[in-house]
Amino acid sequence: MNFEELLAFAGRNLVYAIAIVVLTVAIIANELSRFFRGYKALRPAEVTHLINQESALVVDLRASTDYQKGHIAGAKNVQMAQFDPESKQLASAKALPIILVCQNGVTVDAAAKRLKKAGFERIHILEGGITAWQQAELPLVKGKS
Repeated sequence: MNFEELLAFAGRNLVYAIAIVVLTVAIIANELSRFFRGYKALRPAEVTHLINQESALVVDLRASTDYQKGHIAGAKNVQMAQFDPESKQLASAKALPIILVCQNGVTVDAAAKRLKKAGFERIHILEGGITAWQQAELPLVKGKS
């Protein structure tokens, strides 16, 4: 397909052409926002590596009942309502990598932004949350830590 054929298609199918342009712009904008947001999404295997190699602090933002049903070993449970980057638990870990975890990887964005604003530099989120961790067949610990 050459450029002239592409223009002819766009002329005959204006709605499709506009939809393609809008979707392309949205995808590019989404990828650029990920690049500049100041924290990185990690897959479960990358999280295990960071925990094992760099003693990363895992902060589980789920409700305590969900946390007790199963969480990543060593994770600290902090309710989103009580999440404070200046708390003793977090402030003392400023030099460590921090991994934020929720159920599906959605809630963590707000917490990551707060950590970034508070001066934390090594912020990560578990992409897909505990659901992705379970799908990767990685172990969870039950009860309180």
